[in-house]
Amino acid sequence: MTKRHITFLGTAAMALVAMVPAAQAQETGIDKRVERLEKEMRAVQRSVFPGGAPAFFEGEIAPDNTPGARVKTSAPVIDLTARVDALEAQLQSLTGQTEQNAFQLRELEKQFTAYKTEMDKRFAAPTTGTEATPAGLTPVPVVKPPVTTPTAAATPAKKPVAKPAAAATPDAARLALVKKVEIPATGNDTKDGYDYGYRLWEAKLYPEAQAQLKQVVTKWPNSSQASFAQNLLGRAYLDEGKPSLAAVAFYNNYKDRPSGARAPHSLVYMGVALDKLGRKADACKAFREFDEVYGAKAPQDVRTDAAAAKTKAGC
Repeated sequence: MTKRHITFLGTAAMALVAMVPAAQAQETGIDKRVERLEKEMRAVQRSVFPGGAPAFFEGEIAPDNTPGARVKTSAPVIDLTARVDALEAQLQSLTGQTEQNAFQLRELEKQFTAYKTEMDKRFAAPTTGTEATPAGLTPVPVVKPPVTTPTAAATPAKKPVAKPAAAATPDAARLALVKKVEIPATGNDTKDGYDYGYRLWEAKLYPEAQAQLKQVVTKWPNSSQASFAQNLLGRAYLDEGKPSLAAVAFYNNYKDRPSGARAPHSLVYMGVALDKLGRKADACKAFREFDEVYGAKAPQDVRTDAAAAKTKAGC
């Protein structure tokens, strides 16, 4: 073997030895990039899927198994580098979308908080306690004859003839109407209480219905019937011609029980009550909030009522 051949073989061997560390360094760099990508992807997925398991998240992008779709190469390292580059680009896109969604969510929360603060201020005025407990819902006390104070001009021979029957005629007639309403007794106190209030409201005995429904909300505020009772309380005020009290009742039901069965109804009827008070702008806000919070998730009859109320209010 000539000296020239020996020199050539030595040079080739040295080149191969130099390529091995370079390939190892390249593979080490790719491994680090893959590990960093995995950490970042898990962090992003924890933000996008907060209810998922912290150790594993199912990926949304399935591997492409289409034959011939990817360009085949004889260098696996180069192919892996291209795939890592594609993963980094996808991660950047997903991170950007997550940040945009988080920003929009924060803006919506700010707007909703400002609207709730405004509504709390407008309805913060305390209601007057002038409503007496209607007859038939509490024990009827024994009525004693009124004690009359004699005056100098009065004479025993000319005392006015008292007519207690005539004076008590309106109360007796009201009590008779209340007694006609059947009191349910199924054994479920919460539902029986609401059903009795509903029957009083259906009989147009609005003060009696209001007292009964208030009692249900006070005694069972966390029951499923509380949402029904508070909403019907607002309806009783509205039907009696008291839209201001109705708006407060509807707003309290929506604020205290936003996921209750009658929360969408209360939000719509709050807009109706505000419209009756001449507050068109506030009524339209209530209708817009109904569309944003409930929208298509609300029952069909509520959506129909909301559309009719918006048309009537000119929203």
